[in-house]
Amino acid sequence: MKNPLNHNEIGHRIRQERDKLGLSREKFAEIVGLSAFFIGQIERGDRKMSIDTLVAIADTLNVSVDYLLFGLTHYMENIVVMETYDNIYKESTDEEIRELLEILKGSTNKQISLIKDICKLVLPSIRK
Repeated sequence: MKNPLNHNEIGHRIRQERDKLGLSREKFAEIVGLSAFFIGQIERGDRKMSIDTLVAIADTLNVSVDYLLFGLTHYMENIVVMETYDNIYKESTDEEIRELLEILKGSTNKQISLIKDICKLVLPSIRK
């Protein structure tokens, strides 16, 4: 086999992405529909997973299967297009962020934490 899969590295990337989202192993397992024990085994590289499980994990983490398997990320081929996009939409994006902060003003830490958790759960499905 030309590029054997390194299950320890795959598990490490899964855990890293889960941590970035601030999800506990238990909450992540609940979202993916697996047991926390099984997620732990995957993250340690102790267990292999089916393709269906891999895809569900990638979707939940909002990353590509390539990234989980090999650490590969894909970027736009033409960086000029990306820079132009950023320049055009930066101002409107900044305004949207200001509006979101205004909406959150006066919220308690607990409320903000809840809103953050909701965003983490909703964004992957609406980004598809």
